[in-house]
Amino acid sequence: MDLGIKGRKAIVCAASKGIGRAAAESLAAEGVDLTIIARTLETLHEAAADIRSTFGVKVTTVVGDVTTEEARDELFSACPSPDILVCNPGLRQTPADFRTLSREDWLKWWDAHFYSTIDLIARAVPGMSERGFGRVVNVSVSNIKFPQLNFAHSHSARVALSGAIASMVRELIGRNVTINTIGPGFIDTDALHTNLHAHAVRGGTTYEAIVEDRLKTTPAGRFAAPSECGDLIAYLCSAQAGFMTGQNIINDGGVYQGIF
Repeated sequence: MDLGIKGRKAIVCAASKGIGRAAAESLAAEGVDLTIIARTLETLHEAAADIRSTFGVKVTTVVGDVTTEEARDELFSACPSPDILVCNPGLRQTPADFRTLSREDWLKWWDAHFYSTIDLIARAVPGMSERGFGRVVNVSVSNIKFPQLNFAHSHSARVALSGAIASMVRELIGRNVTINTIGPGFIDTDALHTNLHAHAVRGGTTYEAIVEDRLKTTPAGRFAAPSECGDLIAYLCSAQAGFMTGQNIINDGGVYQGIF
């Protein structure tokens, strides 16, 4: 299927690895020019070079942490008029007992998972609205719909973000601007394996045992390839997806058992 976005311009956050890179590659395969941001210069430039050589699109790089205002300023200086925005803070969830968290701890997570995304959207959608086309996709987590123990700090910010977006989309959809969120489950990325190793250490068990447990609790019986998220993101950015907005789409191999 031709997604109808060839020649569009996209900002993709945390695009040097994992889901962010997969999203960048899936958009590039559709002929979208990219501005990508990540914290680590070497991996970012490697990703950009690979994407340019494979897909022949323009790739501009910005080195920085998108959860900071300075990096967001630089990002929109590099790409002032994106047609597509993929928000992905690239900050790994870490468990914490809410009773031990300070106000600064809470604000750190809210800045990363709520305000930074709101700011990116606020910068992007005026131009999208004027041009009559815009697609925003937020990368969240699958358990946004079933919050887990010891993740109150990150879940609260993610759920608040979905609520804020729900109030925005009705104003924007009439201008062909959509905002949707994907909630990935276990995606076969470096970040996943780092987290599984950390879980094993905390639980006094082995990495292999943790992997076996996760696969047993995933009805698909496997971890997803990053491209399975990247292609989903690309579809949500397509011309054909202009009637879908404000949705939280879970992509977790059947783990979530709810209907809504």
